[in-house]
Amino acid sequence: MPDVHSTTADDLRPLYLKRGEERRLAAGHLWVFSNEIDTARSPLTGFEPGDRVCSLTSRDRAIGYGYVNPHSLIAARILGRDRVHGPGRSLIVHRLQVALSLRQRLYATPFYRLVHGESDGLPGLVVDRYGDVLVAQIGTAGMERMQDEIAAALTKVIRPAALVWKNDAAARSLEGLPSYVTTAFGDVPESILVEENGVAFTVSLASGQKTGWFYDQASNRRAFLKYVPGARVLDVFSYLGAWGLAAAKAGAAEVCCVDSSEPALALLQRSAAANALDVTTERGDAFDVLERLHEAKRRFDVVVIDPPAFIKRKKDVPKGEAAYRRLNQLAMQVLDRDGLLVSCSCSYHLAPEQLVGAIQRAGRHLGRFVQIVEVGGQAMDHPIHPAIAETRYLKAFFCRVVVD
Repeated sequence: MPDVHSTTADDLRPLYLKRGEERRLAAGHLWVFSNEIDTARSPLTGFEPGDRVCSLTSRDRAIGYGYVNPHSLIAARILGRDRVHGPGRSLIVHRLQVALSLRQRLYATPFYRLVHGESDGLPGLVVDRYGDVLVAQIGTAGMERMQDEIAAALTKVIRPAALVWKNDAAARSLEGLPSYVTTAFGDVPESILVEENGVAFTVSLASGQKTGWFYDQASNRRAFLKYVPGARVLDVFSYLGAWGLAAAKAGAAEVCCVDSSEPALALLQRSAAANALDVTTERGDAFDVLERLHEAKRRFDVVVIDPPAFIKRKKDVPKGEAAYRRLNQLAMQVLDRDGLLVSCSCSYHLAPEQLVGAIQRAGRHLGRFVQIVEVGGQAMDHPIHPAIAETRYLKAFFCRVVVD
C-alpha cells in the first residue's frame, strides 16, 4: 500500500452521522456505531472494510477522521481530529513517539506495553515490547489495511530487531479478519526472558497466550508480595507463574501453581529451575482442581485467582457472574481460617461492584467475613482513556477472608 502520510481529512470519503449523534464523539470517544450513521447520505454498502473516512455531522462539520468497517457494529473508529494530518504513516509515527515517551518515563527497562489501542490514539492496535523484539496485535480491518505503515512506523521510532504479528485473537472474526501468526521481519527467538519482581521468566512469544506475557497485572503482582513471606500460596490460572514464582522468590513457605496448559506449566517449571525456586504444579481445569484440593483438605494462606475473561459479550453477564461467584467460593474453601484472597477479573462487562458482589455472596454462602484491604487495576503502561469506559477493564481485589 502506498504511504499516504500526506493525506488530509479533506481527501477522505465522507461518513455522515445522524443528527445529534456527534455528542459522544465531541466529548472524546473514538467509536462510531452503525446505528449512528446517516446511511441515506453515506450508505455503508458503499465502503470496503478498512476504507479511510472523514466523519461529518449532519451539518457537514468534520468531527474526526479514521477508518470504517461496514460489517461491524462499531462501524468506524476515529484516529484523529486535525484536518491537516490524516491517517497514515506520519500519524502513526507521531502516536508512537507520544506513547514511547510515557513508557520511558515510567520504566527503567524496555519491557512494557508500548501501544494500548484507543488509550494511545491507535484504536485496533496493541504492541508489547520485549527489549528489541516487538509483538503486535491488530484487531480491526482499518489497522489491518495499514499493517505495512505500522511496521514502517515502528521501525522508524523503535528500530526493533524483530516484529511479530500475533493476529490470532478471537475478536478478529467480528471484523471479518483471518487468524494468523507471522514474523514481519527479523529473527524471533523461540523464547525470551522477562524479569519481574526479581524472577527471570521464560516466555514464548509466538505460541504463548496473547502476546506472551501479561504486563497489565504487573503493579498488582508487585503489591501482592508483601502478603506472601512465610505463607502457603496457591496461584490459580497461573500460566507462566508470574504470581506464584514471585511469591516463592519473596519468601513464601509453599507455592502451588494451577493451570490447564501443559506447555505453560513446562515453561513455569523451567523458570523455577533457572531461578532456583521450589514450586509444585497441578494441571487441570481450575474449578476441578480447586474441588480436588478442598476434598483433600489442602489449605493455603494466600490464594490468587486470575482467570481469563468469563464474559466476552454483554449478554453473557448473568452466566459470567455465576462463574465468578463459584470460582471465588471454591477459592475460599481452600483458604485457611484467616487467609488472603486475590480475586481478579479482566472482563470489561463485569463492573467492579459486580465482582465485589460475587466475592461477598461467595463469602456469605460459606459463613465467611470478607474485608477488602486493597484494590488494584491495570498497570501504567495500560492507560485509561477518560472518555472510553471500555479501556478500564482490569480489576483486582485483595480480600481478607475470616471465619464469621
